[in-house]
Amino acid sequence: MLQSHQLKLVLVHPQIAPNTGNIARLCVATGTALHIVRPMGFVLSDSKLKRSAMDYWPRLKLTVHDDVDAFVAAVGNDRVWLMENGSSQSIWTADFADGDWLLFGSESSGLPRSILDRWRDRLVGIPQVEGERCLNVSTAAGIGLFEAIRKIQPR
Repeated sequence: MLQSHQLKLVLVHPQIAPNTGNIARLCVATGTALHIVRPMGFVLSDSKLKRSAMDYWPRLKLTVHDDVDAFVAAVGNDRVWLMENGSSQSIWTADFADGDWLLFGSESSGLPRSILDRWRDRLVGIPQVEGERCLNVSTAAGIGLFEAIRKIQPR
C-alpha cells in the first residue's frame, strides 16, 4: 500500500481529454494532486474526460491554473521536474523528494519554452529505444509518478 505523499503532477496545456482522464484516475489511485495549466484543448465537462476518469473524478484533488504565470506563482520556490523526451538525465537517476512537482507538456508540443528556459536544470526523461518517438503522456505520467513515489516511500 502506498504511503501518503505530497507529490504533484502537472499537465501543461493538455489537448486530449481521454489522456487527462487517465491521468486523473492515476492521481486518485496514488493520492497525488493534479494541476492543470490552461489553455486546454477541451473543457473539463467533456464526456470523454469523464468516461476515461470513470467514477474517480469526484475524488480527484484538482487545481486549475489560468496560465503559466499563475502556475509559476503557485510553485514558488518548490522543486520541479520537467518530464521531457530527449533529456540527457534519466528519471532513474533523478533525486525526487516528497513535495516535488512533476511537469508534463501537451501531447503535440511538449512543455512551453518559458517553462523549459526557467527550469532547464530540472529536465529529466524516460529512457527508451533510440530513434523512437515519445511515449503517450498518460503512459509517461504513470512511469514518472511511480518512479518518484518509489524513491520517496520508506523501504
